[in-house]
Amino acid sequence: MTTATPASHPLVARARLLAREVLAPRAEQVDQEGVPASSIEALKRSGLLGVSAPREYGGAAAPAAVARETAEILAGACCSTWFVGTQHHTPVATLAQSELPVRERLLGPLARGELLSGVAYAQLRAYPRRPVRVTRERGGWRFDGTVPWYTGWGLNDVMLLAGVTDADEVLFAFTEAREQPGLHASPPMRLAALTAARTVSLELDGLRLGDDAVALRAPYEVWAAGDRPKSTNASPAVFGVATAALDLLDGDPAAKDSAGALRERLDAVRRQAYALAEHPVPSERIDERLECKTRAYDVMRAATTAAVVAGGGRSMDLGSRAQRLAREGMFLLVQGQTAEVRTAHLRSLSR
Repeated sequence: MTTATPASHPLVARARLLAREVLAPRAEQVDQEGVPASSIEALKRSGLLGVSAPREYGGAAAPAAVARETAEILAGACCSTWFVGTQHHTPVATLAQSELPVRERLLGPLARGELLSGVAYAQLRAYPRRPVRVTRERGGWRFDGTVPWYTGWGLNDVMLLAGVTDADEVLFAFTEAREQPGLHASPPMRLAALTAARTVSLELDGLRLGDDAVALRAPYEVWAAGDRPKSTNASPAVFGVATAALDLLDGDPAAKDSAGALRERLDAVRRQAYALAEHPVPSERIDERLECKTRAYDVMRAATTAAVVAGGGRSMDLGSRAQRLAREGMFLLVQGQTAEVRTAHLRSLSR
């Protein structure tokens, strides 16, 4: 087992170039105005959307360490753009594991970055409630209910939508990410952080999708057993935002000692987090993963706070990079949160 990041991989170099030339210079403007289509087009051209996709479909099939490193770089440069783009990797992974016809129709375009996909499946974690209900109809499926969070509206080309059937199966299917009969979006949400990522809720009222749109159908418990461990690992975005915050302290003599100590803590928890992520059995060492995840949050929170403190009154300006990173860090505390993660995090804060 190795946790070394292959920093020489060409996709890591492309991520650094994209971050330096496109994302970081406009991050404060994007934070206030929204992720522009030009940033998404640059992301599509970079090849990063296919970082983990099979080579035979145009992807890079890069090691997981490369995917983590590129995610860190993008999140540290512009968390809003990273968040829109990171949704894409679940549809790619779902299709790569699927044996259904939709794989041949969509995996290539998604792997090559010709299309960008969003996801609408977090509501599955509310089970046994069924915020989105799926009913069998002749030649396809009917979706009804509410998707509370959908990111990338107006930027994504397609979405991977999920619901639960009366037989307690999960069903994932693709559709175009646009208003259509049976699918309506709310106005974009105004959020404390990542408003720029264009998040809406979706109302489903008889959306009909054919059998040829289905990418996955499985008993809920089978799907959930694979989904639960994913949220227990520390997100690379946490390390990316923390690193960006500490970079703001470079050259500040008053912050030198704090920055050095925080970098040591960050490096230590990153090494542990990525060693756990490489463990061959995702469902093992859950308590250790959760403890590591909460320590990563602690370091990120300390790093972004240090950047705000070092910036002084300037940090209160909405154009402040330190403030943006602090708000992005707040978002990452709850991104992908499950009841298990929330309980572990709250317990750690009481110590």
